[in-house]
This record gives sequence, C-alpha cells and structure tokens, in this order.
Amino acid sequence: MGAADQRHFDALRRAYFPPHRNRLSAHITLFHQLPPSALDELRRLIGRIVADTPPPAATLREVYSLGRGVAFRVDSRELIAIRTRIADHFAGMFTAQDRGVPRLHITIQNKVAPAAARALLAELAPGFLPRPLAIAGLAAHHYRGGPWEPAFAHSFRGGRR
Repeated sequence: MGAADQRHFDALRRAYFPPHRNRLSAHITLFHQLPPSALDELRRLIGRIVADTPPPAATLREVYSLGRGVAFRVDSRELIAIRTRIADHFAGMFTAQDRGVPRLHITIQNKVAPAAARALLAELAPGFLPRPLAIAGLAAHHYRGGPWEPAFAHSFRGGRR
C-alpha cells in the first residue's frame, strides 16, 4: 500500500489484531503459497511486472465480517489483472486455496471470539465511506512456522497515471 494507507492499516492491526498473532504488516494477499523453488522465478516476474505496470487503481469498498475477525474489502480490476498474470505464469503450482476466486481484502482483526468481531464491525461500519486505496508495490514473504521473513519487495514504476 501507499505509505499513508500502510500506516493507517498497521495502526488498526496493532489496535485490534491479537498481538501474539500479528506477525505481518497490513497487506493484501494475492497468493498464499508457492513452492520455495519458485522464489527466484517469482522475483524476476514481479520485477518485470512492476517495471511495465503503473500502480493499480484500487478502492476500499466496505468493512465486513470474517466471522472471527474484521477486514476491509478491496476492489481493483487492475490488481486482479496482475494476479492473473502471475497465476498464468505459475499455472499448476498453486494450492487449492490459491486456485479459487480471489477476494481482495485487508484483515485488521482475526482469530478472535465472534462477539469481539461483531463489536468491532459495529464500531467501524457506521462511519465507513468507500475511498481510493493506494497500491505501491508487490512483495513476497517466507513463512517460517509463525514468523514471516521478507523475501523481496518491489515498487510499481511503470507508466505513471
């Protein structure tokens, strides 16, 4: 995300995500898992994508319930097109979870009691207004059994809007 949006959603995660589970900055997940052997190829592909692609337009559409958490829905045809480009390149390498239809979102609370999630949704939803969301780049992380380790991050630098 852009710097201001990143700060905003990181602050919400610090406020509402269970601290022992909050191991990543706020983010929009495009894929959950690729084989570690694909990392160098992914790094090269992402490098090409950010070089020839402007930052995708995106909108925060709504705040909604995850059942045991709360997230903000993200609408972005352009980010979905980038995801499709990556998926086409790595066809056949994805888990069932990543073969499904993507539902872009930013999770600010997860793995809490349903009552706590309902209370946060009731607090945030009335004041929510859809707005643009800045998308600054793409990144990948290694999962290390709990902690996450950054693998790489690249900013969009293709034809600016």
